[in-house]
Amino acid sequence: MNNIHRFLLSISLAGCALGATAQSLVLLHTNDTHSHIDAEGGVGGVLQRKAIVDSIRRAEKNVLLIDAGDIVQGSLYYKLFGGAVEYPLMKLLGYDIQILGNHEFDNGVDELSKYYTKDGAVKLSSNYTFSDPALNSVFRPWVIKTIGGKKVGFLGLNLDPDGIIGAANSKGVEYHDILSSANATAAMLRSKGCSTVVAVTHIGYTDDTGRDLMTDPKLATLSRGIDIIIGGHSHTVVTPGGNLPCVVNNADGKPVLIVQTGRYGANLGYIKLDLSKPASQAEARMIPVAGIDSARYDKQVMQFLAPYRQAVDSINSRRIALNAADMMNSKKYAESVQLTNLACDVAALYADHVLDSIASPQMPAHVDLALMNSGGIRLPFPKGEITEGQMLSAFPFTNRMEIVELTGRDLAALLQQAATQGGQGLSGDALVSLSPSGEVQGILIAGEPIVRDRKYYVATLDYLADGGDYLEEFKKGRVLWSDDKDFCAPMMQYIVNMGKAGIPVNPDPRPRFITGE
Repeated sequence: MNNIHRFLLSISLAGCALGATAQSLVLLHTNDTHSHIDAEGGVGGVLQRKAIVDSIRRAEKNVLLIDAGDIVQGSLYYKLFGGAVEYPLMKLLGYDIQILGNHEFDNGVDELSKYYTKDGAVKLSSNYTFSDPALNSVFRPWVIKTIGGKKVGFLGLNLDPDGIIGAANSKGVEYHDILSSANATAAMLRSKGCSTVVAVTHIGYTDDTGRDLMTDPKLATLSRGIDIIIGGHSHTVVTPGGNLPCVVNNADGKPVLIVQTGRYGANLGYIKLDLSKPASQAEARMIPVAGIDSARYDKQVMQFLAPYRQAVDSINSRRIALNAADMMNSKKYAESVQLTNLACDVAALYADHVLDSIASPQMPAHVDLALMNSGGIRLPFPKGEITEGQMLSAFPFTNRMEIVELTGRDLAALLQQAATQGGQGLSGDALVSLSPSGEVQGILIAGEPIVRDRKYYVATLDYLADGGDYLEEFKKGRVLWSDDKDFCAPMMQYIVNMGKAGIPVNPDPRPRFITGE
């Protein structure tokens, strides 16, 4: 019997033997599931998740299922169907409370308002207001649940769209300071008699932007009146007994429990509260979403998924090339060097091909380098077959290539911003030397030191050229050319050509941001 079966059996027996107390409340939570609908390697998937949730609901009297954002973007389901799978699944799984992640805005506010309606989960945001009447009527700053005569308050907190969500995609969203909103809403919930206050957040446990943004631990330390933070965004596993602090004292010296489940639905968070006792005494753990007998899968969910899965499986079965090495994906460049290097090298080749075809005296003869973000690649490439579906899932965004003119001075500042984030992807034309503390010590472009007064031409994505992923220095540049198709198209063509030529994909494994002694 594996661990998950032992856990489910233990809560079932506890429910039968003792009865779930009227004042006990179980909070189940997910975050950053990113359109990972199916189990991968036996882990995750909505069918296994629902089987676990249903078992807990049968054993416990009071259960709330909560999501901390980014339910979309990251697999072929979203690339093909744009939310028509993920949002209905939230209702089929019976989510009670839901907040926005930044990727919910990937197709714009109009598309978001199409899927966010008043039915299903309560939608929370305590620090966003919307000019769109439909969205503004759907979102609430807080909600109170009364359990066994005890009031439990919930609030939702979202990150600042500036620098992470494209301005066009978040049009009409007004952001309010996270800490001020948290303290004001928590105080109001306390004034209404809430004995426990839970903040559901999509701001991240860590900040790797170099901008000193608000994080869950910082929020816990500076806030008042919040007992539990259920977080998302940074894809971090935070749980009691783990490697990261999950209890932080707040501004009044009171403990705040912080939890997050990682990413892709591999875990289900579990918090059990005895509402007659302080929230600091809550039982919290992480349940692996794995090892569930398919006989327990929900028939209604299976029926709903069937036509979508058929389309996904069809595209996923189309082999286009071979991959010679395992290539990981991560927000952090150092953890996904090969895959990010591949994207950057293809971007530089593609940009040069475009410039060759234009052959205009107003345009440069070639680009000096390409700069791409590691976080834009959403799936790893295991060694072996590469399929069409895998490519579409790995490069799912509607981002398009641009060629940007920058001075050497601004390019140096841009590369320092990227270095502060732990590095972003560069094509092989560029090398950046870093001190152990992450400061740029030297920059080589085509083997030559960067010249601050010279003009450089950089291939990148429109999202980054607009200052996305907090690369604000890009906005000082001048866009010379914009593509009319998503970057996935040239990326796909390159991989297809490799497959047709019988050449395995085997990108440069050497980092282009290099830390010295």
